[in-house]
Amino acid sequence: MAHLRDLPPFPLLQFYATAPYGCSYLPGRVARSQVATPTHLIDTATYSDLVRAGFRRSGMFTYRPYCDACRECQPARIVVQEFQPSRSHRRALAQHANLVAQERPLSFREEHYALYQRYQLARHQGGGMDDDSRDQYAHFLLQTHVDSRLIEFREEGQLRMVCIIDVLDDGLSSVYTFFDADRQGTSYGTYAILWQLSLCRNLHLPYLYLGYWIKDSRKMAYKAKFKPLEVLRGGQWVIADVSAGTAR
Repeated sequence: MAHLRDLPPFPLLQFYATAPYGCSYLPGRVARSQVATPTHLIDTATYSDLVRAGFRRSGMFTYRPYCDACRECQPARIVVQEFQPSRSHRRALAQHANLVAQERPLSFREEHYALYQRYQLARHQGGGMDDDSRDQYAHFLLQTHVDSRLIEFREEGQLRMVCIIDVLDDGLSSVYTFFDADRQGTSYGTYAILWQLSLCRNLHLPYLYLGYWIKDSRKMAYKAKFKPLEVLRGGQWVIADVSAGTAR
């Protein structure tokens, strides 16, 4: 069992560290994860506590970064009531005002899978997920022990985007979003976060959890545009200074 850094007590859970693997965000780096088990004991209440401690999930797999010599992955969340949309955010809202959101059952739909495949090929080709089978897709996004929702967005009947979100006791956790990446000049990803922030307000939830933010990762740069952004440092949530990539 690995040493538990900055981890509150979870008497029914055990934690182990994975073997090292290549980091998918910082080239040339080696990563490890700390995994919480057993999965059937991680209900919504327990998972909410784990997210506040820096964990997130991929399917049934609940983990957090546990790298030996790197602390670049910072758990991040938006403070909902203090967020003020920027000019670019307002443009994204206006651009996609015709999108209609609807919650769907958390089950496999061929139309969703086809959009997921197109998104991976357009945005993450060669990243290992661009050839996910139907089973891999389902394990990644549709299997859960917590309160998870699938939201689809359509424009004039055409499927444009799908969001998977988890409902926590103090916020929403943005699990994964995929969209029609073949359409040029769109801001679907930005709109998805803005929509989730609006849902947080409607549900009176104070935070939107965005997973991890890495200051030197271009893939993560969009998260710094949502302020105030809090990051978890030494067991405490603090406001991130996104201009310098540090927290104060």
